[in-house]
Amino acid sequence: MSKELLFEIGTEEIPAGFLSKAMTDMKEIIRKSLMEKRIAFDGVECMATPRRLVLYIADVGEKQEDQTIEKMGPAKKAAFDENGNPTKAALGFAKGQGLEISELETIVTEKGEYLGARKTITGQSTEVLLPEILTNFLLTIPFRKSMRWSSYDLRFARPIHWLLALYGGSVIPLKIENIESGNTSCGHRFMSPAPFAVSNFNDYLTKARQNYVIADPVERKKSILAQAQKAADEIGGKIFYTDDLLDTLTFIVEYPVIVCGSFDKDYLKIPKEVLTTTMIAHQKYFPIIDNEGKLLPYFIAVSNTKARDMEVVARGNEKVLRARLADAQFFFEEDLKIPLERRVESLKKVVFHTLLGTSYEKVMRFRKLALKIAQKINPAIKKNVDRAALLAKADLESLMVGEFSELQGIMGREYALLSGEKAVVTQAIYEHYLPIVAGGELPETDEGAIVGIADKIDTIVGFFGVGLPPTGTADPYALRRQALGIINIILAKRYPITLDFLVGESITLFKGILKKSSAEIKKDVLDFLRGRLQNQLIAQGYAYDTIEAVLAVDSTDVVLTLEKVIALQTFRANPEFEPISIAFKRVDNILKDFRNPQVDTSLFSSAAEKNLFSSFKKIKAQVETGIKKGDYDFALTQLACLRPPVDAFFDSVMVMDKDRKIQFNRLSLLAEISLLFHKIADFSKIVTAG
Repeated sequence: MSKELLFEIGTEEIPAGFLSKAMTDMKEIIRKSLMEKRIAFDGVECMATPRRLVLYIADVGEKQEDQTIEKMGPAKKAAFDENGNPTKAALGFAKGQGLEISELETIVTEKGEYLGARKTITGQSTEVLLPEILTNFLLTIPFRKSMRWSSYDLRFARPIHWLLALYGGSVIPLKIENIESGNTSCGHRFMSPAPFAVSNFNDYLTKARQNYVIADPVERKKSILAQAQKAADEIGGKIFYTDDLLDTLTFIVEYPVIVCGSFDKDYLKIPKEVLTTTMIAHQKYFPIIDNEGKLLPYFIAVSNTKARDMEVVARGNEKVLRARLADAQFFFEEDLKIPLERRVESLKKVVFHTLLGTSYEKVMRFRKLALKIAQKINPAIKKNVDRAALLAKADLESLMVGEFSELQGIMGREYALLSGEKAVVTQAIYEHYLPIVAGGELPETDEGAIVGIADKIDTIVGFFGVGLPPTGTADPYALRRQALGIINIILAKRYPITLDFLVGESITLFKGILKKSSAEIKKDVLDFLRGRLQNQLIAQGYAYDTIEAVLAVDSTDVVLTLEKVIALQTFRANPEFEPISIAFKRVDNILKDFRNPQVDTSLFSSAAEKNLFSSFKKIKAQVETGIKKGDYDFALTQLACLRPPVDAFFDSVMVMDKDRKIQFNRLSLLAEISLLFHKIADFSKIVTAG
C-alpha cells in the first residue's frame, strides 16, 4: 500500500534565480533520502513560486522494506571442536550477533564452510520516519545565499512562515524552530492572503488557484506566453523574448497578469539591441516586434497582482521605461559626438587587470597576433583584420556600454557603422566576442573569427602567465568558455592553425608581464586547451579511449584531431580493429624507451622478419599518402594489413636476441612500425579484451 505525500514550505519572496535549481536539488535530496530509508516511492514532483517550495510524491510506501543482514563468522572447522562442541570463536560470534548457537547458519563459500548469522530487521512505519525525513530535507536544500532571522539558528533562502505537511491526508507532525506543520497553506500575499485548509494534492492545486496562486511553474510559464501573445496580437505584433527572460518572469510571480504599454516612436531611432536590452535585462518586459522582426513602440510587462485599474499599472510601467529610454537616447547621442577610433586612446585609462595592464595594451597585443593568424589563414583580409582588432574594444569607453555592459561589441558595431567603417569590419567588432555562451552563435566572418581567437588566446595566456588559471569549479575570468570558443571556431571554420602556434605566438607578445617561463606557460596552456578539446569530443559522443589514443600523438591541430577521432571511431567496427590494437600494444610494450631506429636488412635471418619488413615497406607510402590527404579511413585500413605479419613475427622471432646487433635491428623494425601507427593514434591507449 502507498499514500501521497505533500510538503509545502511557505516563505518570504525567494529570488527568482534561486528557484529553478532549488526544484532540481529538492528532487535529488528526497529521492536519495527515501532510498536510504528503504521506502518505496513513485511520481516525484517539485514546484516553486516566489513564496513557496512544494514537494509532491504520488505514491510513498507505508513502511520501510524489511532488511536482511548477513554476517560471516569463523570457519566451521574452527567453530567446533572434535566432539562437536562450539568453541570460544563460535560462542563469541553468536553472542556478538545476539543469537543462540542453534540460530547460526552454515554458509558455503569457495574457501570452505563458515558459520554465519542472518538477521531480518523489520521496517518501520513511514509515518514515524517522515518527520525526520522532511526536517532533514528542508535543512539540506542548498541556496547560493541563505539567511538567518530573528534569534533562530535556522538558515534558509528567506524566512519561513508556514509548513504544510500531509501524508495520506493526515498531518505529519514536525516543528522547525517556531514553525509547526499543519494542513493549511496561504494564498496570494495581496489578493487572497488568508490561510486555507487542504486535504490532498489536487485539493491543494485547486484551492491555491482559487486564492490566486498557480503553484506549478510549467503552468505559469504557459499562462504568461499565452496571455502575452494574445495581447501582442491585439496590437498587430508578436512578443520577442529569451529563455532567461521567460524563466525569470515565471519565478517572480505567483499569479501572472499581463500589462501592455507603449513608448514614443522617436525612441525607435536608437539601435534595436539597446531597446531590447533595456526592456529585457533591466525591466523584464517583452518587446513587441512585427513579422519582419522590427521593433514596435510597445511592450508587455508581467505583474504579480491584478489591480482594480490595470491602466494605472500600465502607465506606471511606461513612466519607468520612458526614463530608461531617455537615458539610453542621451548616451547614444553623446557617444556619437566622438568617432569610435578616437576612443581607442581612452583605453589607456582602462585597466584590463592589475597584473596584465590596460585594455589598450591588450588590444595592441592581440592586434599583432590577429595579423599573424590572418597571414596563415587568408593574407588578403589582413587589412580588415587589423582595423577590426584596433576598434574591437573601443566601445568600452562609451557611455552606453558603461551603463549597459551587455551591449559591448554590439555598440562597437553600431558606432563603427555610423563612423563609415566597412561592413565586414563592423561585423567583426561584434563577432569577436562570440560565442558569448557555451554552444552559442559563432562568428560568420573570417575577420571576426580571427580577431576573436586572438583576443581569447591572449586572455588565456595572460592569466596563466601571471598565475591565475581556473581552479576546480572556480573560473572567474571564464577561461574555460573562451578555450571552448577557440576550439569551436577553429573546428567550424576548419582553420589550418595549431594551438601550439597560437600559444607560442601569444607568449612572445607579453613583454615583462608574465611571471613564469615561456616553456612552463606554454605547457600549462596547451594542457588546459587539450582538456577542453577532450571534454568537447566526449560531449559529442566519441569513446574516451579513442580520444585519448588520438590526443596522445597530437592535440594541437584541432581539425586533424577531430578527423582522426572520427576515423578511428568508425574503424572500431572493423573486425581487424581489436587484433591490430592488441598487436600494436605488443609492439609498444617491447619498445618502451627505444629511440633512433636504424634497420639493416642484411641482419634479417628469419622469413617472419623479412616478411614483416616487406609488408611494412609496401604499405608505408600508402599510409602516409592517406594521412597527407586526410583520408584516415584508408590509412587505418592499410595499417590493418600489418596484423598477420606482426603476429607471425612475434610467434617465431625472439626480439631480445643475445646478439646485440640483431636485437637492435629487430627493435628498430618494430620502432619503424610504431612510428607509422603513431602518425594517427597511440593504440596502446585503446581498451581491448586482450
